[in-house]
Amino acid sequence: MLKRYVPIHNQNRMGHEGDLIGARAYYQKQKNRNLQFLLQGRFEWMNTYIKSDHKGIELGAGIGASKDFIHCEDFKLTDFNDSEWLDIPNVDALNTGLPCEEFDFIIASNLIHHLAKPAIFFDECSRILKPGGLLLIQEINTSFFMRLILRIMRHEGYDETINVFDQNVTCNNPTDPWSANCSIPKILFSNHERFNDQFPAFEIIQDHKTEFFIFLNSGGVIAKTSYIPMRINALRATKKVDSYLIKISEDLFPLQRQIVLQKRT
Repeated sequence: MLKRYVPIHNQNRMGHEGDLIGARAYYQKQKNRNLQFLLQGRFEWMNTYIKSDHKGIELGAGIGASKDFIHCEDFKLTDFNDSEWLDIPNVDALNTGLPCEEFDFIIASNLIHHLAKPAIFFDECSRILKPGGLLLIQEINTSFFMRLILRIMRHEGYDETINVFDQNVTCNNPTDPWSANCSIPKILFSNHERFNDQFPAFEIIQDHKTEFFIFLNSGGVIAKTSYIPMRINALRATKKVDSYLIKISEDLFPLQRQIVLQKRT
């Protein structure tokens, strides 16, 4: 399969791209059990690393679903826009303007593959994290099937040839927040030694691949597509099937990955 595929927005076969208000209203109705289950799985694992007295922030919070799953009172939502559910609006993830060494943890859920210059993002996160603080990442994973799905749905693209470690390289359109290169997380985290060399402020302490059918049958978080409604027991069984498939082949199946970076003291 080609190492580069870059569709344009009007080729998108999913609906409501970029409609945050509509996506949040849809989520809050809680009629799509599949989506609720997907988002629960994307955030609840983070609580293993979060203490109740921690101070945390999410960059690129999207529809703000994380607040329903993160067990921390001092936890704030930010994004580049001024959505009413944000605690701190108009925050650029590459230049937050937030105080140095302010936070015990930062959440970045499916944010990094949208950033124009991911290398700058890690420097900024290191600046605002306390020593020993954690960057909790949920991200897309361009396995074989993810690349195939991207080509079928034409929602987002991928480019495995770009140097995401170079702060001078623009990986996405900086004027388009929905511009995406879904290969960015795979390039960043597939070689832990290279990541540690490029970003010595951080240490990778978890890198776990996840989701296949649970992702495919969610109906979409912001952009929407069709799905088959499932009961909770069926969703749990599907998650077990996903885990089995990922054990068979991490190159073929996992559509997401969960990474934890710790700022060195």
